[in-house]
Amino acid sequence: MSPLGERLRAQIARTGPIGVDTFFASAMGDAEHGYYATRNPLGRGGDFITAPEISQVFGELIGAWCVAVWRALGAPDPIRLVELGPGHGTLLADLWRGTAAVAPEFIAAVRLHLVEISAPLRACQQDALSTLVPQGAVVWHESLSEVPDGPLLLVANEFFDALPIRQFVAEGGVWRERRVGLSADGKELAFVTGSEGDLGEDFAPFEGEIVERCPAGEALAAEIAGRIAHCGGCALIIDYGHTRSATGETLQAASGHRRADPLMRPGEADLSHHVDFTRLRIAAQEAGAVVSGPIAQGLFLGRLGIAERGEALAGAAATPAVGEAVRGAVRRLVHPGRMGVLFKAMAIAHPASPDVPGFAAAMQAGR
Repeated sequence: MSPLGERLRAQIARTGPIGVDTFFASAMGDAEHGYYATRNPLGRGGDFITAPEISQVFGELIGAWCVAVWRALGAPDPIRLVELGPGHGTLLADLWRGTAAVAPEFIAAVRLHLVEISAPLRACQQDALSTLVPQGAVVWHESLSEVPDGPLLLVANEFFDALPIRQFVAEGGVWRERRVGLSADGKELAFVTGSEGDLGEDFAPFEGEIVERCPAGEALAAEIAGRIAHCGGCALIIDYGHTRSATGETLQAASGHRRADPLMRPGEADLSHHVDFTRLRIAAQEAGAVVSGPIAQGLFLGRLGIAERGEALAGAAATPAVGEAVRGAVRRLVHPGRMGVLFKAMAIAHPASPDVPGFAAAMQAGR
């Protein structure tokens, strides 16, 4: 067991089982032994890879989206460009390079704010942006609440899937909260059943079924929406998950690009879950914003011109092999069997804002 696992086992032995959300938060965010505090998780040498690492086209298109939205908002100056969980800084670096030449007025108006709790990843982000962004122009924050008020463009790519979840299991005709306790011999962490929990009228408690909730994600969606409704702007959320709320366990762990047991070595594997976009949408709407989507990532990127941009890069490649690699990366992002359908895009906007680029054919009734 990992050092954090030993500590959690001792804590549980003293005080009893803990919520899955408490376990999740400790495994990912513990200041000494948490996943983000101890490692650089991204890329081929890490545990998983995200869209910006697959192709520069992804960041370039998000940059084009930001410019289009900024202009539709009336080109506010300054505009706060916020990324939640920027990883290696690859998305922002590609965004900056892609927009600097074609929209210098946008670059001049941008104030960069990065929300990142991982010290190793902050160092990567600083390296990625150091030659592009003027010194002192980037501010790091522990949470969105630290970002000053004002119009903002917010990007959250694979961020909500890493926020802690609660789990409920149907047992004896009622929903009971699932918790993390100890195995019968007390040597290992194990899932146990806790007290009855209230899920409202969402799902009937069919024996053994599991439902997940992400209060942190819903609260963050509401916070983003409230800021946008008050100060103006737009947020783009891209993640994998459900278009509609559903039952079933999606909690998973990854280590070395392979699935792992979430309870085996806490702090040493990435934990994630499928995002419930329905509940995010409701939270954002109740906070006063309007929501576009969610729609499939492949459709969203297609509307932004990924095929044309990808082909232009492939055609300009140094060798046919490099060109084919570019095409393969684009296919990975948009193909229904890869990331094109599982991943969704959703936008949160001010009620008076114009249609959001990429979503014109998929507006929610609240728009």
